[in-house]
Amino acid sequence: MKKKKRERKRKAVKKNFQKRVSKQSNSKKIERILTGIPNFDSLIEGGFKKNSTNIIVGSSGSGKTIFSAQFLIAGLKKNEKCLYITFEEKKEQFYKDMARFGWDLESFEKKGLFIFLEYTPAKVKTMLEEGGGEIENVLVKEKISRVVIDSITSFALLFENELEKREAALELFNMIKNWNCTSLVTLEEDPSKKDDTGHSIEFESDSIILFYFVRNANRRSRYLEILKMRGTNHSKEVHEFEIGKKGLSVTKKASKNPPIPQR
Repeated sequence: MKKKKRERKRKAVKKNFQKRVSKQSNSKKIERILTGIPNFDSLIEGGFKKNSTNIIVGSSGSGKTIFSAQFLIAGLKKNEKCLYITFEEKKEQFYKDMARFGWDLESFEKKGLFIFLEYTPAKVKTMLEEGGGEIENVLVKEKISRVVIDSITSFALLFENELEKREAALELFNMIKNWNCTSLVTLEEDPSKKDDTGHSIEFESDSIILFYFVRNANRRSRYLEILKMRGTNHSKEVHEFEIGKKGLSVTKKASKNPPIPQR
């Protein structure tokens, strides 16, 4: 009889312990933000970490802007307020290009959900020096949850040496983190080459995703690789992706022997 009581008590203690562990685990569970990119979220444990700063590195034509816009569209469809900051794109052309995928940004803008902000790199530099500006006013007033900065390349060109670039990148990324938004920042450069700009910013970001647009025999193909993502058990393999009528989609299986150079 005593043995049975001890056994029941032991099981009860074990059960209560498991409940406490489960409760603690749930309370520490990382909140994830869905990207809206088919098959991509499964590579990063369900999405970007909330309020994280993520960098996409790729050459021209690799799909960075489409990926970023699709990330915003996923939020807009859930009535999240989103901000697109560009140093290079013109609003009319950008809206026209994205309409090809069925994304009516003008409609979202009229609903007060989407804001397109054309900013010069010099204005961002001034904003860093002053510690605020129009962007922060928009973020606070509109309660923005997703931000895209496309691209940071021209901003980096404002600084002459590696130290200045690194200091400016640190200031910029600290500022972005204080916005309490989930952000995507694009950088136009060859991902197979590690130049000064990439070296300056990669330490400040929560994740780095490399986009490759390479020639394979008589055609070009697109691939992505998640170089790092803090607090995430992400895919360590290279995945091919395509750009179709509805945007960008990633293949479920990793690519075998992708024709990309070693970084």
